[in-house]
Amino acid sequence: MRNPASMRLQPGSESAVPNISHEAAHPLLGKQAPDFAQKTVTGSKTISLRELSGKVAIVDFWATWCEPCRRSFPKLEAISAKYGSNGVKIVGVSEDDEKSGVGDFAANLGTNFPLVWDENKTIAAKWQPRTMPCMFVLDRGGKVRFVHVGYHDDDEVTIEREIRSLL
Repeated sequence: MRNPASMRLQPGSESAVPNISHEAAHPLLGKQAPDFAQKTVTGSKTISLRELSGKVAIVDFWATWCEPCRRSFPKLEAISAKYGSNGVKIVGVSEDDEKSGVGDFAANLGTNFPLVWDENKTIAAKWQPRTMPCMFVLDRGGKVRFVHVGYHDDDEVTIEREIRSLL
């Protein structure tokens, strides 16, 4: 069963089809994802959406205080390990008010995919995540194809199916 909080595009369509009738379609669905360039939490490199061009990408908005985010991180890490060699990239965007604790949160959960801190909420202002977490699945051209609002057990099954449809 599909996660009722995810939205998708019909193949060959530019219009969003929400999985439940009372869910409003996300305004980015079917559109080019807004670019951003931000240093990783470790400061070792800058991540930009532009550099992910040609890859299927998941941009995950999350926060350290978010319990569903804590549950989703190991699943995202497993997806990254499983599909990374196929050109799938995951970027986590922290919406915490302070940077302290962001790196520790990820380290405690064994996270290896890159994380950035959205210090002034400028990335979120363009992407409009509705809750934490909020995941955007992008095709190889950088277009938003799927949006997951919140996280529920077994969401990774749906996300993996979406990834495979875009590879």
